[in-house]
Amino acid sequence: PFGDIVALAVTAAERTYPLPAADSVSIDRAAQVIVARAQNHVFAFALSCPHQNAGVKWVEKSNRFQCTKHDSKYQPDGVYTSGRATRNLDRFPIRRNQDTIVVETSRLFLSDKDPAGWQAATVTVG
Repeated sequence: PFGDIVALAVTAAERTYPLPAADSVSIDRAAQVIVARAQNHVFAFALSCPHQNAGVKWVEKSNRFQCTKHDSKYQPDGVYTSGRATRNLDRFPIRRNQDTIVVETSRLFLSDKDPAGWQAATVTVG
């Protein structure tokens, strides 16, 4: 499933969302955050493509993200697969709090600058 999401709680540095119950992609347009669940992991991505900051959309029939400007393509976990981009989708730090996830929107992990931080920016579920 795909759709819009609204934060349950918002502070200056964090946004809290319901824990996705199944594989899905949701977008908080106000905060420019994508919350995705895939293969028992939850991720929070920046809505912009790392190439030139154009918006990224979910292409459900292909089960991937795609840049709206130059068609860079990404797996559901944000891993870059093709196009003009030179790195994976940028991830926000994320943690689980019971049946919610908390996204730290004041920081981003860039896969080419902090590979370990980027790799760790996930919550394992199910």
